[in-house]
Amino acid sequence: MTNEIRVLQMPPFKRAYKRLHPNQRRIVDMAVSTIVIHPEIGQLKRGDLDSVYVHKFPCLDKQMLLAYEWDPKTRILLALGVHENFYRNLKKQFGISS
Repeated sequence: MTNEIRVLQMPPFKRAYKRLHPNQRRIVDMAVSTIVIHPEIGQLKRGDLDSVYVHKFPCLDKQMLLAYEWDPKTRILLALGVHENFYRNLKKQFGISS
């Protein structure tokens, strides 16, 4: 019996990842690996985004935010970006109006 964890990417995450330079992608890949191993590393959000975790990590000269949800067998990567408008866009993705 294998204990594999599935990593799913939502379209907003895929779009943001595709726009990154190769050296930035390597840093994001390391952050995703960390989330796969230690999903509780991110901060659980409250209020409208109460099921979402956000992991903040340095990426070259910026701080990147990676939003995800998880259960024991799955990690769902929701969004990736810098802080500016990150939560607004994430709420829009969930269909929550502010």
